[in-house]
Amino acid sequence: MSVSRRDVVKAGGALFLGMLGAGSVAKPNTLLGASEAQQGPGLDLPWPYKKLNPEAAAETGYYGYYAGACCFGAFEGIISELRKEVGHPYTMIPTAMMVYGEGGVAGVGTLCGALNGAAAAIFLVTGGMDKKMREPAFAITKELYTWYEQEALPDYKPKAPRFEIARSVSRSTLCHASVSRWCKVSKFKSFSNQRSERCAWLTASVAKHTVELLNSYAQGTFKPVHALSADVQSCRQCHDQGGALENTRGTMDCGGCHFTPRTKHPKI
Repeated sequence: MSVSRRDVVKAGGALFLGMLGAGSVAKPNTLLGASEAQQGPGLDLPWPYKKLNPEAAAETGYYGYYAGACCFGAFEGIISELRKEVGHPYTMIPTAMMVYGEGGVAGVGTLCGALNGAAAAIFLVTGGMDKKMREPAFAITKELYTWYEQEALPDYKPKAPRFEIARSVSRSTLCHASVSRWCKVSKFKSFSNQRSERCAWLTASVAKHTVELLNSYAQGTFKPVHALSADVQSCRQCHDQGGALENTRGTMDCGGCHFTPRTKHPKI
């Protein structure tokens, strides 16, 4: 008996859905534009959430940092608790994929890996493809990121730390700036063991605070408490949407890296 390519594809799809616990009605995948593409049960966002233990997430995040760095540590800290409390579909996630975010993505020094992993977890449990469904995830993520910029961190001390770690205010969500500001405060080098420990504490702090935000959202009490800095609000008036220049976008703290209106402002 001959077997067509179409039969092989259909059989493979059935096997994949079976692995996910198939049984739901197939839906068109509009992103791929394929009417026969399917999403298995558990793939539609948001995924179920139960109140989690912030300190348990922090401890897992701390040790996760030493296993797979910051992005993995924060993500695993949150997802590991969801695996315990919810089970499927969180048991499906290969959290090791988040190792890519180490050191601001492959060591490039861009977005802090802990924030990167945390944002992924936030979107998983509060987001969705529809623009309206994204709003809660974006609001929680923005609050987390502004907190990270403005607070003296890390603010969580692991139960069995390797070193005592100083706090610093990053004024940026970037790994590069965050590490450099901490080095200036602590007097340790960026490739020291103490800096690694600092980032492990920071990973734990981010995992903990993310769970606290998600818990408040689940309880219906979430409310952003960190406003944009005066510098950001001032710069946005000219440089962001609707401004005279409108040559940038975003809400990250620009004063952490760039000049501010209080210094001599170039004429454009």
